[in-house]
Amino acid sequence: MKVTQTLAALGALSLLASAAYAQTKTISIDGSSTVFPVSEAIAEEFQKLNKGQIRVTVGISGTGGGFKKFCRGETDISNGSRPILKSEIEDCKKAGIEFIELPLAFDALTVAVSPKNTFIGECIKIADLKKIWEPAAQGKVMNWSDVNPQWPSQKMSLFGAGSDSGTFDYFTEAVTGKAKASRGDFTASEDDNVLVQGIEKDANSLGYIPYAYYEPHQKQMKALAIDGGKGCVKPSLEAVQKGQYNPLGRPLFIYVSKKSADKPEVQQYVEFSMTKGPALVAEVKYLALPQKAYDEALKHFKARRVGSVFGGVPEVGVSIDELMKRDAKS
Repeated sequence: MKVTQTLAALGALSLLASAAYAQTKTISIDGSSTVFPVSEAIAEEFQKLNKGQIRVTVGISGTGGGFKKFCRGETDISNGSRPILKSEIEDCKKAGIEFIELPLAFDALTVAVSPKNTFIGECIKIADLKKIWEPAAQGKVMNWSDVNPQWPSQKMSLFGAGSDSGTFDYFTEAVTGKAKASRGDFTASEDDNVLVQGIEKDANSLGYIPYAYYEPHQKQMKALAIDGGKGCVKPSLEAVQKGQYNPLGRPLFIYVSKKSADKPEVQQYVEFSMTKGPALVAEVKYLALPQKAYDEALKHFKARRVGSVFGGVPEVGVSIDELMKRDAKS
């Protein structure tokens, strides 16, 4: 009899749990691994505030992979480490997906080597990075001495973002002059943690990663200053803010489905992101935008202003001031 009562009680509890789970609202986010640390931090704090009533899932399939899901209507929000491209806008349009583009933070995309590397010094020219990463370098520029005859004749170990990553698109546009134009013989991953480990463990490593992934590991790797033609500038949030870290300072975005924006839970999440998010952006070591930019973005969201101010065209070196003016005029 007691066993029967126990089983009945367990069954009742299970039904209650199922009913509670069914009432939990879910917000689905996917996309950039660069934006992931910010989205994860925002999601955690937002869920605490809502005490289990709203669940936020955050995936890291890369900016391109995220937009594929988003334009199929599979996610509410897509994280982007670059603006949405024309082809992705067309995919969304075909599926009837309208979106609201909201800037979230700025990143100092960081080129790093092993701390055992002493011959490069503290700075590298964009011209040398182009020699290393352009498609024509594959099979030809293999040793450090192939880049600079004063460097040793040792084979380079290269680490970079995977082809579905917005970081890959942005870096190649900034360094080789064309998005996705890159040699293919390097260790590639959409997961930046994989790249961090590779750079740390290989004495002949050179790779590029978001600043938020470099900062916690700065004792295990060496960030190089970038010379884009106006002298060497170290990757830092201050340099990005002043518009000095070019061309590797870049804006980060979230894209919200217009249809999803009408859900109360998504409205709450976006408002939380634009008001409480800036402090969390700083916590994960990205650069928060000026509060005016978040206020403007929230106005655009509430007005359901759809589309992209970039028009689907890749751009590098957009400053915070430019982005704010562009948003304000749109």
